[in-house]
Amino acid sequence: MRTSPENIPTYADAVVIGGGTGGAAVAGLLAERGDRSVLLLEAGPDYGPRAGNRWPPELLQGRVVARTHDWSYTSAAANGQPDHVLQRAKVVGGCSAHNGCIAIWGSRADYDGWAAAGNTGWSAADVLPAFRRAMSRLRVREFTAEETTPFHGACLAAMIACGIPLTADLNDLEEDTGAALAPVNIQDDIRWSTAFAYLDPVRERGALTVLGEALVDKIILRGGRAVAVDVIHRGARRTIEAGQIVLCAGAYGSPAVLLRSGIGPAAELARLNISVALDLPGVGRNLHDHSGVTMLHHGTPLFDAQMADFMAAGKTVFTEQSLAKARSRHCREAFDLHVAPVTAAAPDADGRWEISMYAAHMAPQSRGRLTLRDANPHSSPVIDTGYFTDPGGNDLASLLDGVALTREIARTQPLAALIGEERAATAGMVSVEDLRRHSLHYFHPVGTCKMGPASDPTAVVDAAGKVHGLEALHVIDAAVMPTVPRANTNLPTLMLAERIVAGLS
Repeated sequence: MRTSPENIPTYADAVVIGGGTGGAAVAGLLAERGDRSVLLLEAGPDYGPRAGNRWPPELLQGRVVARTHDWSYTSAAANGQPDHVLQRAKVVGGCSAHNGCIAIWGSRADYDGWAAAGNTGWSAADVLPAFRRAMSRLRVREFTAEETTPFHGACLAAMIACGIPLTADLNDLEEDTGAALAPVNIQDDIRWSTAFAYLDPVRERGALTVLGEALVDKIILRGGRAVAVDVIHRGARRTIEAGQIVLCAGAYGSPAVLLRSGIGPAAELARLNISVALDLPGVGRNLHDHSGVTMLHHGTPLFDAQMADFMAAGKTVFTEQSLAKARSRHCREAFDLHVAPVTAAAPDADGRWEISMYAAHMAPQSRGRLTLRDANPHSSPVIDTGYFTDPGGNDLASLLDGVALTREIARTQPLAALIGEERAATAGMVSVEDLRRHSLHYFHPVGTCKMGPASDPTAVVDAAGKVHGLEALHVIDAAVMPTVPRANTNLPTLMLAERIVAGLS
């Protein structure tokens, strides 16, 4: 539905703030019921249904991560590469319209851990049906043998040669180690985002309005209830009343909206001259992400020749395919490492291929926080993911093991014949101090609106996503995850949406 200033609703039964991975799913699921009007507000553009042919090619091509439509957030963490970009997509569909399309769930330990922390109904057994619904809607599939690039085929063989067992299902929650080609939400070379999976089926039914270029400043409260949103649409401020508000602006955006609304730590709000509506200390706390390191290589002449033959046969180069889950020497349960090799989408001007061998630590104990720079909704928040601040140093030690494993895989045949020596830019990273200075994020921030019982002073929402102490306000996105799953967070976020929306009245 296209909107103009004249047809922007002034009221909706349900207002969903943020049209990313979670928000698009929440809005679509609510609209699907047909019993309420749903307004989806997204700060980035809405390109309409896929059939309208208005989507930019880079948001459609699932073979490579998109680089446009970004919020331009940067890291304020004391550790890790200084000021590195924290990519988050600013468009309907959010990071599901941006990412590498890897559809991974994690481990049983992740969700049983949520339940053990007081979140009834979130054990691994509880969440499986929601994962399966999300997989079906997102059209997740396996790569065929014909689609497997020579590089990723060699990576998989080298992983197995290094002692990581081949697995038939990377989403087996009981399996602690395994290597395979990852399942993906790619259909006919199109990244099947939540915009297509959840919004397109209901766009023309009449219950849903999607409003792009709509930046939400704050939520308006009356008598302990969320009743309206203050939104800036193409430079003009509007107030939109709501029967129910669902905040889905992500691990960075959701706490920022709450803080601007006067919901958060009282002392912090006072410092920003924001009137305190609800002293909720956990807002913005508990921020964490998987940390990772990239080792860079060029391809050998054999690699160049094999990839040239692959492309000459008319085959698509998928930059991400092979993936391994493994254990460091410091692993406490399940697994704690990913090895994720990536190639460029095409050779450079000199005919050389760039190769990234990525190691990520999947069970971080470090925690950071998100704070506001000021009360201006156009200002980026201060994002400190707290990399490597755990008192025992486990995160750094585990990641260093991941680096060693990744290098071992790179030196193992048949992969060793395809990639050259590690490039000087990363070959010198050999100690924990090197990693402390050069690590990056793995694109999976969570935790800033933590789910937990009211007795937990750091919790922001209950097990149904409702904000503690307020009525008619829920948060449904990665911000509510109490701990990050051992997975790319796209599918876990959709699982959250499927599960919580099913219980919303």
